[in-house]
Amino acid sequence: MKAYVFPGQGAQFVGMGKSLYKSSAVAKALFDKANEILKFNITDIMFEGTDEELRKTKVTQPAIFLHSVILAKTLGESFAPDMVAGHSLGEFSALVANQSLSFEDGLKLVSARAQAMQKACEAEPSTMAAIIGLDDKVVEDVLSNISEIVVPANFNCPGQLVISGSHEGIKIACEQLTAAGAKRAIPLKVGGAFHSPLMEPARVELANAINNTKFGDGICPIYQNVTGQSVNDAEIIKTNLISQLTSPVRWSQIMKNIVTDGAKTIIEVGPGKVLQGLFKKLDRNIEAMSA
Repeated sequence: MKAYVFPGQGAQFVGMGKSLYKSSAVAKALFDKANEILKFNITDIMFEGTDEELRKTKVTQPAIFLHSVILAKTLGESFAPDMVAGHSLGEFSALVANQSLSFEDGLKLVSARAQAMQKACEAEPSTMAAIIGLDDKVVEDVLSNISEIVVPANFNCPGQLVISGSHEGIKIACEQLTAAGAKRAIPLKVGGAFHSPLMEPARVELANAINNTKFGDGICPIYQNVTGQSVNDAEIIKTNLISQLTSPVRWSQIMKNIVTDGAKTIIEVGPGKVLQGLFKKLDRNIEAMSA
């Protein structure tokens, strides 16, 4: 069985998608359509822009979505997923890949998500940090005793957990988690506290867009961030997707469930190799590769 997985924010790089655009008529048509939908030439930034331009949330998220989804569409008949999953933003790519969402609707939702998150970040300055080498339970216990807003955001793999919250909350948490034995506490260069209560205004805004978008039952199950469980029901998918912005990404649980449910090959579709690396950390014997 094959599981296709789709990366989230942070995997972007200048030049992403350019070779696809030049080599595939299918890709070129979809990139051109994306420029029309977004009402600006995102391809100019993706192919020839600066790192700073590409790092803006309203650009980064649709850019990664486009690279991932269009790459999947160029695979043709060889793209035959038995299951899909996406990390944070990547969940939208996965939903287009398994045909729960159309390309156009997926792009519109990702753009709406990015803009809503950008507004929330500007309204409430906040940040994230990666905690390396500490048991998840220890991290959760430490955070529960901090009065500032700081919560687990991404359970990436055993020994790697990203936390999210106010600047002061992250500062205090990094100090306390280092004292508790973390090998490293690394502040991240991100726009805000994703997957935390500080994203509530964005969640409300995105909920309206999701509720007004047509979803279908996918051609295969998707393992969703909020629960880590496989889903194939359109209404449940929508409910989980709305909750995603203020809930942690349970990627460790997703990986375990994908492997337990029979996946023998993990194929990462999109920029970077982060997700296949996380699967390898879970189990060195897992066959994981880029599309």
